Formats: sequence, C-alpha cells, structure tokens
Amino acid sequence: MAENPSDWWDSWVEEALTTLHSLKVLRSLRPICLRSCSLQFGLRGTAFQVFDEMQHWDRSSVEVEIAESTFSRWMHDTPSAGDEIVCSAVGADDEAGASYEKFKKLILFSGNDYLGLSSHPTIGEAVAKLEFVAIVFLLVNQAAQEHGMGPRGSALICGYTNYHRLLESSLADLKKKEDCLLCPTGFAANMAVMTAIGSIGTLLAGNSVPSEDEKIAVFSDALNHASIIDGIRLVERQKSVKAHGTFVCGKNGGGVAEEFNCEKDVDICIGTLSKAAGCHGGFIACSKKLKLLIQSRGRSFIFSTSAPVPIAAAAHAAVEVAKLETWRREAIWSRVKDFHLLTGIPVTSHIISLIVGSEDKALQASRYLLQSGFHVTAIRPPTVPPNSCRLRVALSAVHTRQDVENLAAALSRCINFQDTRIYGCNGYARL
Repeated sequence: MAENPSDWWDSWVEEALTTLHSLKVLRSLRPICLRSCSLQFGLRGTAFQVFDEMQHWDRSSVEVEIAESTFSRWMHDTPSAGDEIVCSAVGADDEAGASYEKFKKLILFSGNDYLGLSSHPTIGEAVAKLEFVAIVFLLVNQAAQEHGMGPRGSALICGYTNYHRLLESSLADLKKKEDCLLCPTGFAANMAVMTAIGSIGTLLAGNSVPSEDEKIAVFSDALNHASIIDGIRLVERQKSVKAHGTFVCGKNGGGVAEEFNCEKDVDICIGTLSKAAGCHGGFIACSKKLKLLIQSRGRSFIFSTSAPVPIAAAAHAAVEVAKLETWRREAIWSRVKDFHLLTGIPVTSHIISLIVGSEDKALQASRYLLQSGFHVTAIRPPTVPPNSCRLRVALSAVHTRQDVENLAAALSRCINFQDTRIYGCNGYARL
C-alpha cells in the first residue's frame, strides 16, 4: 500500500483495473475514423473565426419571444403541455386560415448559455459542414463520404469516432489532464463517476460484498446536483453526507482550478458542454487509468448512445472559440460586478440564487419580472427545501449593463434587497 495518502487512490484504481482485466470486463473505446475534409476545420483553432467584441448575432441568445397565450398561461400559473407553441409558430406567408398570435419579447436571465456561444457562426458552421453537406453526398454516392449523424450506438460499440476523440483531446488540454471521457449529458457524467468510484470497494474485496471498513465513503453537499445525489445512492457508500466554472473562470477558460492555479491538486474534473459551451453533452477529465475504470463501470456512460458527430464537431469548435474569445469572460465578470453595485447584494458568481422564502413570494416575483419583460424562473420544492424558494438569475456575457440595470430596477420593485439572502456567495463555492 502506498505510504502517501494522496497515492492511495492510484493504488486502489490500479488494483481495481487489474481485477476488471482478470474478469475480462475492462472496456475499451475503438474510434471509428470518419474521413472528411470537414475535419480539417477543427485543427487547433487556426481555422476558427473569432471576434474581439460582441456581434449582432450574440444577442439572439438572450433576446427571446413567447406567444401571448403562453404569457397568459404563465401569468395565471395555468398548467401547460407546451401545445400552444404549435399554433403560434406561423409566419406571414402561411396559408389563409392559419392561426396568428402576438408575441411578447423578453430578456432571458434564466438560461445556461453563460458566454452566449450558442449563436456563434463558427459553431453553427461546424454543424452545417457535417450535417447538410452529408445529405448531398449520400444522394450522389451510396458510399458515405460525409457522415450525417455518424454511427449511432454507445461509445463502446460503434458510436465513438475521431470527432469525439478530437473533442476529448481538446478538453483534456483545457483541464490539464491526461485524458477525457465524453458522456451524453453532464448528468450522465456525474452518475458515471460516482458509480465507478463507488464500485472500487467491491472490486478490491474480490467482487464480493465489502465490509463496512472497506466501503467507499462519499461526502456530499446537501444541495448538490441531483445527478451526484442519485449516483451516491447507487454506490456502496458508507456514509453520504458543481459545473458552472468551465470556460467562465481562468485565463483560458479552464475553470476554477485554473483560476486558483490548483489543477494538479484536482484528480477528476466533471463538466458540461450545455452551459457556457452553448452545445450539448458532458465530460470527465482525468487520468488514463481513471478513464479506463469509469468507461468500464460507469453505467450511465456504458448504456447511453454517444453524441451525434455534428454535436461533437460543434462542441469542439465551442471549446476552441471559448479559449480564444477572452472578451466573453471579461464581459460576464463585468456583469457580475454591475449586479453587485446596482443591488448591493454581495454576489461573486454569474449564477445568482435570490432566496425569497415562500412559494407564493417566489411565484409572485417571477410573474412580476415576466410582466416587466424578464425571463426569470422561480425555483420551488422539491428542487429546494420548503420556505427557501428562490429566483435564479443567470448572467451572460452578451447581457449589456443596460440589461442588468433594467433587471435590478424591476427586482427592486418585487423583492427587498436587504431582506434577500443569496445561496453560494462565498467566493467560487458554487461555481
């Protein structure tokens, strides 16, 4: 056994991998190579179109519209299955007799696209080059020279391609880790890590039920993400007691660990591609040995279909653009400072949970903000404990100072800033 406690995990993981190998259940990723001229689009940033400041298309990630019928149902808290959008989505050239609706413009303060990358043309082009050119080639030649959605299957079967590998490599570089494992969602990434680590005790006990002293102890914040809590429930824990920093914190967008220069002290980085990256998916940056363990024992990874090739290509473009367009990080932290100065609330994150108390208070405040032109949702039980309902405000790099001024003015008319508590205001505790 290793003498240094920090080396214990390496020893345990090594022993667990040896056990998996002996049981012939150590899983491997076998990349399918999709040959295409489109892949050269992703060669380490040189071909990516980047900008030094906000462009007109960036605002589309925070300027949205809802139908008047949706607005009315929302204001009256009327349950909806979303069916009203069907009759709302009509244009001027539609046939006579179609149903036309008026729309209400809103400024989105509840989204996850923190850097505003979802509308970036480079990311859109990464998808278009794969998705639409492929259709033309397939019609002309049955031998697929382009890929459409790519092979559909789990990563361990046939869904892992050179596009996925390119994205993994760029994320590993970003997080200063040996390797990286892509997952279909951030939820799946959290679940895969928790179940894989939790299985080590069983593997070290010869695949039998471990004793109490041999079980893995997991310590978790009570308000951790649901995927972490669910993962803990699935593992053989002895006792059981987040992902908003990637691309937002650090000089290169490497996250909180880069910000505080402690990347070497972090063994596993779990992140999402559906927030600041403006795309879809999750990832686990770690050592090669831990990757082998997780891809062999992480059920949410093993039994999920891998991301479509266009999504992997778009996410890779987002990683490179997010690193290069540093103005986005500067802008989002400027908006955090603006919110602090305008409200007096000591926020230190772009994700702001304003605790207002009862469910009625939260819903009333949310409806007032909606009427004032802001999309800010009320977070209620069971997501949070009773009487701790809150307004969740998400600031974006493509919000302007005027947006924040207008929001602060509307907030001041529906909540008392002095009586409002915030969750996670201690530095980067909740990033």
